[in-house]
Amino acid sequence: MAGRTDRSGFEEFATTRHGALYRYAFLLAGERGLADDLVQEALTKTYVAWRRLSDPTNAEAYTRRVITNTAITWWRRKSWHFERPQDDVPEQAFTGDDATARIWLWHELMRLAPRQRAAIVLRYYEDLTEVQTAEVLDCSVGTVKSQVSDALKKLRKNLGDAGQIIEKAGLKS
Repeated sequence: MAGRTDRSGFEEFATTRHGALYRYAFLLAGERGLADDLVQEALTKTYVAWRRLSDPTNAEAYTRRVITNTAITWWRRKSWHFERPQDDVPEQAFTGDDATARIWLWHELMRLAPRQRAAIVLRYYEDLTEVQTAEVLDCSVGTVKSQVSDALKKLRKNLGDAGQIIEKAGLKS
C-alpha cells in the first residue's frame, strides 16, 4: 500500500507543478522542445528518487535542481554555446517598444553561461530569494550573488546603450 501512496503523491506533484517546472525549463533552455525534454528527464529522476526524498514538500526544489543540473550537463556535453539564427532580430537595440526590449533581453539572456542564466531566471523570473536560489543551484548564497552580479554586468555590457532594457525588465542588482 505504501508504494501506491508514494506513486499517487508523485502523480499529484507532477500534475500540479508541471506548468511551473516547464516554465522554468523553458526560461533556462529557450526552446520548447528542449524544455519538454528537461522536464521529462527531471520528473523521471524525481520519480526514481521519490521514496528517498525525506520531505515530499521539497520535491519541487529537488526537481528544479535536477532541471538545472541536467541542462548544464547537456550544454557542456553538446557544446550548446553556438549562435542560433533568429528571424526577429530588431534593427536597433532599444526603440522604446516593450516587445522589442523583451526580445533583445531574451536573446542576451540565452547568451549567458548556464549557471548565470539559471541564477537570473530563478531570482528574477521565478522570484526566488537568494537562499532559495542557492538551494536549487546547490551552491552558497555568495555564489548566487556573484553569478547574478556577473550576469547583470554581462547583460549591461552586451546591451550597451540599451541598458534601459534591464531596468525596464526589473533586473536590478
